[in-house]
This record gives sequence, C-alpha cells and structure tokens, in this order.
Amino acid sequence: MHSNLHFKLSRFYFIYYFFVGAFVPYWGLYLKSEQFSPADIGILMSLFQISRIFAPNFWGWLADHTGKRAQWIKLTAFLGLCGFTAVFWAHGFYWLFFVMAALSLFTSSTLPLAESLTLAHLATTNGHYSRIRMWGSLGFIAASVVLGYLIDFTGIKSLLWFLLAVQIMLFALTHTLPDAKVEPHAHDHFSIWQVIKQPNVLALLIGCALMVTAHGVLYNFYSIYLSDHGYSKGMIGLLWAVGVICEIGIFMLMPKIMARYSLKTIMLISLLLAVVRFVMIGVAVDNIVLLVLAQTLHAATFGSFHAGSVEVITHFFKGRHQAKGQAIYNSVAYGIGGTIGGVAGGYALQYIGGEKTFMLAAIFPLLGLLVIGLGLKLTHNQQGSQGMFR
Repeated sequence: MHSNLHFKLSRFYFIYYFFVGAFVPYWGLYLKSEQFSPADIGILMSLFQISRIFAPNFWGWLADHTGKRAQWIKLTAFLGLCGFTAVFWAHGFYWLFFVMAALSLFTSSTLPLAESLTLAHLATTNGHYSRIRMWGSLGFIAASVVLGYLIDFTGIKSLLWFLLAVQIMLFALTHTLPDAKVEPHAHDHFSIWQVIKQPNVLALLIGCALMVTAHGVLYNFYSIYLSDHGYSKGMIGLLWAVGVICEIGIFMLMPKIMARYSLKTIMLISLLLAVVRFVMIGVAVDNIVLLVLAQTLHAATFGSFHAGSVEVITHFFKGRHQAKGQAIYNSVAYGIGGTIGGVAGGYALQYIGGEKTFMLAAIFPLLGLLVIGLGLKLTHNQQGSQGMFR
C-alpha cells in the first residue's frame, strides 16, 4: 500500500479512536457528576447506539450513490463538531437529550464512512486493514490512560475541553483523506434486500447484535461500576487500556489466526469467551487480578469477533453495496444491540445492582453462540480470510 495513503488513514483512525477513548470510559462519569440516575444515563448514552440504526445507512447510501465518500466524512465530522460545542450549555435531561441526539447522528456516521473508504482503497492497493485499524486502538489507549489521570487531578469538567480539542483535530484531518474509486462488481444488480434476507446474513447480523448487547452494558456502565467500587479514574483508564492493548495484539495476529481457523470457528470461540468475561466482571469486581484477566478477553470479545464478522460481511456485501453493507452491520450490531444493552443495563444497574447486571449480560453472547453455531453456514471460499486481514 502507498505509504503516504497508509499514513493518512492510520492518523485518522488514531484521532477518531482518541475521541472514542476519551468519550466511552468517561462520559458516563460526567453524566453521573451532573446528578443523572443510571436509567437516565442508559438512555442518554444509548442515543449513540440508536442513531447507528438509522444515520449510517443514510450516509452509506449517499456515499455509494455519489461515489464521494471523503466529502461526506468531512460533512459528518463538521456537524459533529458543531453539535458537541452545544454540550457546554446543555444542562438538564431534556436539553442534554436533544444535544446528544444531534451529536450522535453525525459522529456515529463518520466511522462507517471511513471504514468503507479504507476498504475501497485496500481493494486496489493490496493493503492491510488490521495495520491501519491498530492505530485506532493505540489512540483509544492513549486517551483513556492520559484522561483518567487528568480527571483525577483536574476534575471531570476537563473532559469537555479535551473532547472539543479532539473534535477540532478530527475535522481538520478529514481534509487530508483522498477519495477512492470503487470498482463495479458482478453482484451489483442484486438489490440490498436480496442480500440481507439470506438466512446466513440474518444469522450473522443477529449473532453480532447479541454479542454487542452485552458490550452495550460494558461501554455505558463499566466505568460507573468500577467507580462505585472505589477505583480511581486513573485505574479505570488503565483497565480500559488493558482491554485495548490485547485488542491490538489480536489484530496483529489475525492474519495467522485466519490462516489456521475458519471465520465461523473464530466467531464461536469469541462468543464463548465473552460469556466467561461478563460472568467474571460480575463476580470479581473487588479482585483486581481477575478484573485484569477479564479485560484481556477483550482481545476475543471485541478484537477477533469484530475482525471475523467484518470479514464475513465483506463476503456478502460487494461492489456498490460495500458501504451499505458496513452501515447495515453497524446499524444492526452496534445500533440495535448496543441500544438494548445500554438502556436495559441502566435500569438493571439501578434496580438489581452492578454485579447481577454484568452476570445477566453473559446470557446474550451465549444466545449469540447458538445463533451463529446453528444458523451461519459458509462456503469453502467464505470460511477463510481472503480480504483485509491478510
């Protein structure tokens, strides 16, 4: 892959996930400092998942229809920046609900557009998705660790200024992304619904949604859960970083893993380890060794599972459906799944406590294991990796 293009894409992923690494671990704690209940926090945080059900599909359709992915990435990043500035004045549930809804409509769309742009470039340059995506993981680690200690010293309000600075950087970087030419594909004449309604595709999407439902609880409430059990913001940031460090390790190993195991096997093992992880978080919150061990399983529950599922998605959605395919995957898995986990998790945390909430979350990857195990049947060509992770 051309080194300059690789650098530009990697830099964009780093800053995008730098924002995510600041937002995901600490935004719930900011909302808690504004005196919101766990149920209210669940609803507000889930706006980002809800918007992922609809918004990426609209922008994905625009990207595929116009062939100009880069200009829509610029627009969503600019509108996301404008939306975020309103957070400084938004207090009270309804004002914050309105501002976060507007913000989420745009920030949730930037990544699927960037993913489809990256994949389009990789299709013509024989590059490595995992080596670019790894920089996103490094960005997440840097932000979660640095910000944890910063908040311990300066207070939670510093989060707002930190996120604003990152949004400005992200918007600036969108002007460096070159557009890609998407080659026509033999399946271009199929309608998108002909692709979605295949039993294999339905099983894949449902299985992914079940996995992400459990993670919706994790992303929205893990930091609050740890804070309630006496962990400092610095330690919370380090625990998040452990998970993402292991995620980087698995991204680097994915070419070898995919060469040895089928994509379905990788997904099934990831789901099984997710069951173990969420039970451990529920029963061992006061045992730092077991908490660290549970975080290392993020390598499987997000890393290898995401790698496998994105790879399978590319087998089913090709050519002019590529951006829409990534958007649909994001919408169903992270939108619907994340919303269910985020909202239900808030009410569960409020009424039955964190320990039982995380143990119950383990049920969802267990169901996903059954759906993928019984419902996803791949051909010989689809069983192995032939795409981005080679």
